[in-house]
Amino acid sequence: MAVDYGPLVVFFAVNYLAPGPTVAKAVAATIAFMIAEVAALLFSQLKLGSISPMLWITGALVLVFGGLTIYFHDQQFIQMKPTFVYALFGGLLLFGWLTGRPLLQQLLGTAYPGLDAEGWRKLTRNWAIFFILMAIGNEAVWRGTAMLWGKDAGWNAWLWYKMPGCVIITLVFAMANVPMLMKHGLTLGDDKPPIVPPEG
Repeated sequence: MAVDYGPLVVFFAVNYLAPGPTVAKAVAATIAFMIAEVAALLFSQLKLGSISPMLWITGALVLVFGGLTIYFHDQQFIQMKPTFVYALFGGLLLFGWLTGRPLLQQLLGTAYPGLDAEGWRKLTRNWAIFFILMAIGNEAVWRGTAMLWGKDAGWNAWLWYKMPGCVIITLVFAMANVPMLMKHGLTLGDDKPPIVPPEG
């Protein structure tokens, strides 16, 4: 959780604390976000022994869209990043579900002990749909608020949507899947809830 969500916390903290106009705050937060994302990748490798494919994808997209934000001095690029993360994850999981390939099981297998094959199929389908809807939602929010209120006010509204909004939505969705998963063999320990895919 710290590896997945730590860079996001840094991003929002720097945006809140940085002085200047909105675009300057957004650029400062983006620079901090990129540094924190690289630190998370290094921490994952050194302390956890590996870097998950999802973390590699997220890190690469942070660097690409962060670089565009800094180069063009325009916060809209970093606002687009979650759309691409969600759409990519959703598309990959949907492909895996349609072709009978347990991609989610390969990524999160140890996080859902006892889950049977049908449970994995349903979980993969559910997360695929969720990520696609989140991609659509991110586009609707950042474009819609910018159109209605202007880029500065739209930026602030999008920040609230992203955190805590998207984090809460993701956690609620993950917990909503638990009853279905338990019917398919999931065993939950008292001290460890199932891991959820990373927030975009």
